Amino acid sequence: MANDASTVFDLVILGGGSGGYAAALRGAQLGLDVALIEKNKLGGTCLHNGCIPTKALLHAGEVADQAREAEQFGVKASFEGIDIKGVHKYKDDVISGLYKGLQGLVASRKVTYIEGTGRLSSPTSVDVDGRRVEGRHVLLATGSVPKSLPGLEIDGNRIITSDHALTLDRVPESAIILGGGVIGVEFASAWKSFGTDVTVIEGMKHLVPVEDENSSKLLERAFRKRGIKFNLGTFFQSAEYTENGVKVTLADGKTFEAEVLLVAIGRGPVSAGLGYEEQGIAMDRGYVLVDEYMRTNVPTISAVGDLVPTLQLAHVGFAEGILVAERIAGLKAVPIDYDGVPRVTYCHPEVASVGITEAKAKEIYGADKVVALKYNLAGNGKSKILKAAGEIKLVQVKDGAVVGVHMVGDRMGEQVGEAQLIYNWEALPAEVAQLIHAHPTQNEALGEAHLALAGKPLHSHD
Repeated sequence: MANDASTVFDLVILGGGSGGYAAALRGAQLGLDVALIEKNKLGGTCLHNGCIPTKALLHAGEVADQAREAEQFGVKASFEGIDIKGVHKYKDDVISGLYKGLQGLVASRKVTYIEGTGRLSSPTSVDVDGRRVEGRHVLLATGSVPKSLPGLEIDGNRIITSDHALTLDRVPESAIILGGGVIGVEFASAWKSFGTDVTVIEGMKHLVPVEDENSSKLLERAFRKRGIKFNLGTFFQSAEYTENGVKVTLADGKTFEAEVLLVAIGRGPVSAGLGYEEQGIAMDRGYVLVDEYMRTNVPTISAVGDLVPTLQLAHVGFAEGILVAERIAGLKAVPIDYDGVPRVTYCHPEVASVGITEAKAKEIYGADKVVALKYNLAGNGKSKILKAAGEIKLVQVKDGAVVGVHMVGDRMGEQVGEAQLIYNWEALPAEVAQLIHAHPTQNEALGEAHLALAGKPLHSHD
């Protein structure tokens, strides 16, 4: 197979999602000649089937809740129902605007964009629909797809994935959501706001099980208050069709019935049949293995994003893609501290965190060396105005830095930026306490929590 063009690119990228396009943009900015290959749409899962559309649905649900609850703020309003076509138009308009902007960015940086299905054909080339694209370096960024379980057949109508849920032409009357992680609780939240009777099935002991246990318990309490049902600690066994929907049976024999079953047990890497094994790339369960600089065991090949076993977050993909581009361009690359990456679950209420959990801190430093403090949002003026309940929990190494910030409450995702700085700059509580936070803001709660941890609480009890 001949290379149609005589060009040998500095960097050939297979996959135009968050990690791939970030590497392309940064690489081109640094003077690299970059080819970016994508078989679907530029922007990948995050823009078209993940972060952006789900948050649009969640915001539509928030507006619906505000209409229902307007009277408590002295506003006369009525909730007439959900126009799902209108919701989809709003969602699709958001995606379309961002998609056009991203296409313009890639074109303006002079990235060679190639539409087509690519397959790794050598350590320095990718074949795309009959054309060989050669490069000095190859970056694999082929992303992920929703996972299922053995014997659980996805039909796209009654048994669906998050991809189907984003384009569902109706608001289901009832839904079972298999999986209480980020994807599961976000859809549970949005659908409940739309009027769906929701039950979440999670095999672990808590919802959002990777978060600090206190955050999980706060979310569970909030979901109970909202009428979102959940079953914890028992794993899925089987699903079968009923006359009008789906029946789910758990390992303990308990059964649940609903109109639809959303399978939200996570996402798996897209790597099968793409030539990775043939080129000798080290892999594990479909994931491409990399070092801290995103290098595979093949010197000319790197990998980023959901394809590698790091946090499956778009902003992690951005950072990994930038790291690869800068390394290839000859800049000094700094490995990513994944504990220092902000994590947000955009349900109502939101769950946001950075750093390590209290349990992990005790494991690392010893139980006697760890201090934890909880600050309730009931003491925060802006949260009171918004009627937003929740809590901020700080985890500190005794007489040392704050190593974990865990927040539950509406809009807490907007507060995680400062929390990221506190963790990554290894700030002491007394140092954060010196900073003046605007009043009244929800951000002020983060400052108040550090005032309390520093031993000088203001709007909270000793």
